[in-house]
Parts: sequence; C-alpha cells; structure tokens
Amino acid sequence: MPARPHPVHRPTTYAVTVLAAAAVALTACSGAAEARSGAAAGSTAPAGPAVNTSPDQKRITATTDEKAAALLPAGIRERGTITAANAGAGGGTPPLVFTADDDKTVIGVEVDLAHLFADKLGLEVETPATSWENVFLGIDSGRYDVALTNVTVTEERKEKYDFATYRKDDLAFEAPKGGTWKVTSGRDIAGKTIAVGSGTNQEKILLDWNEANVKAGLAPAEVKYFQSQTDYYLALSSHRIDAYFGPNPSVAYHVATAGQTEAIGHFSGAGDSLQGLIAVLTKKGSGLAAPYAAAINSAIADGSYARVLKRWNLSTEGLEKSEINPPGLPKTD
Repeated sequence: MPARPHPVHRPTTYAVTVLAAAAVALTACSGAAEARSGAAAGSTAPAGPAVNTSPDQKRITATTDEKAAALLPAGIRERGTITAANAGAGGGTPPLVFTADDDKTVIGVEVDLAHLFADKLGLEVETPATSWENVFLGIDSGRYDVALTNVTVTEERKEKYDFATYRKDDLAFEAPKGGTWKVTSGRDIAGKTIAVGSGTNQEKILLDWNEANVKAGLAPAEVKYFQSQTDYYLALSSHRIDAYFGPNPSVAYHVATAGQTEAIGHFSGAGDSLQGLIAVLTKKGSGLAAPYAAAINSAIADGSYARVLKRWNLSTEGLEKSEINPPGLPKTD
C-alpha cells in the first residue's frame, strides 16, 4: 500500500527508515490497488518495467544447501516447516509486502526472500501477515520463528533479538527522467526544491545537509511537504519540485511502475555514520540467525538472491555477504 506519511512502527528516531518512511512515497492510498493506480498520477507517460502484482508470483526457487540446513535447531529441522512473519496486514507497503490484485494474496520482495531462504534450508515456509507490533510480540511468544519485514538492525534491538542481514536500508532521491542532476553528497542539494516526509529520518538528513551547506556558504534547499502520495508525484511531474527524497524501496517501485522518473542518488538510511541494514529477525538465542545467514550467503553465491532483488527493482540494496548481529543504528536519547 503506497500510503501515508506516518512515522512507521519504529521506536527510535533512526528507525523511521524504509518501512516507516515508505510512509511518504506510498502516501495516499488505503490499499495496493490504489497505490498502483496512484503511482503514475499526473502523467500519461508509458509504464516502466512490468511488476507482477498478480496472485501467481512464479517465485524464484533454489535447491537446499545441506550445510546451511544442518545448522538449524533440531526441532525445526525435524518439523520441516518454519513461520516467517511480515507486517503485511491491512494492505502492506509495495514492493516490500503488500496485497496482490486479488486483494487477499500477500506478495512482495520480503515474501519472495522468505521463500527463497526457506528453500535453501530445506523447509516449507508459512508467511503470515500481521501488524508491525504483532511481529515482535509473535517472535517474543514463539508464535513466529522469524520475521522478514524490513526490520533495521539497531543496537537496542540487538539486546533482545538476533539478526542475519539480507538488504541495505537505503534512501533515494527521485527526479524526472532524463535529467543530468545527480545527488552524490549533501552539497548537491544546494538551491534545489525537494519534497520529503515530515518526521521521517530522511527529513532529518535533509535538514542536516541544509545546515552544513549554509555554514559552507551554499544556498539551502527549499524543503516541501505534501499530504499524499498523489500530491508528491503531481508536484514532481509538474516540476514544482526538483526531487523527492524517500525510502529506496518505494522510490524503486514508483520508478518501475510509472516509467516517468528515475533514482538519482542513494544514501544509507542511517545517514553518514553507518550503512543501515535490514535483517531476518529472530529471538535471541533461538539458534536461527546462523542457519539463515548461511542460507542467505548460499543464495547470494548461486545468483538466486540477486534475481529476486532485480525482480522488484531493488538491486542497489543487495549485499555481498550476510552478517550476524553487525553494528546497528545507535541508541538515541
């Protein structure tokens, strides 16, 4: 559901990145179908690369990696199944996890990766869709074994959970197609008009860059705020703004489905201090982080992981290696 600029489900300041921040680029609709129809609002440009939003996903599959499977806790290995929860209830957020054209089947890159990693572990996977809060409650209670739902690694979360990383947590600038302007650093926004979601991590980054530019004698960017996804993209197509700064997955989805814009710069959702990382969430001490990291690395090695990311236009978020409990976003006061 590309919808609503609410600060999504994250307890720390830094946590308002992709899922939460997707809030803005996905801003004004109540469901996946409306999100798709709104993606090209204000334009008659031909659609970009097709994105399969049907219930029949024809997912990329993989063969079992016996070494990874051997790392599984005995109980799960014997059971032969695993639950990988996601926060897709209520429509979700394309392309992460959202409702297909039948308005009931949950699809998206997170669902595809949950299936792919389960293939590598030789397991059947269930991918229940729930709310963001219930993802964590379900892991705590043992109702869910793991979660793949755009969870950023943070130092606070590492006190209670174990992680196996599988994507970068990135932000992106989106601008009309065919321009020459690129954003490689904060200095490149000087004098531009840029839309951003209020209360999001990308807003903080943008305002910090403005402050640094003013100190350096450069013109600040003019920051614009809108109420809905449609408003953001109408402003972009009418050139009332130079760019939109939002979560990379939502930008990538709009680029792929609308065919009128392009990403002109990518940045870590953690700002300059650290590359933010998205990871499989597991209960601390469950013994699942290691087999998942091994499964992810096996999928990276055989190319199936890259094919899944390409399918959802998220190749820029690919990792060279999965890590267990890497440095996370710092705690905030």
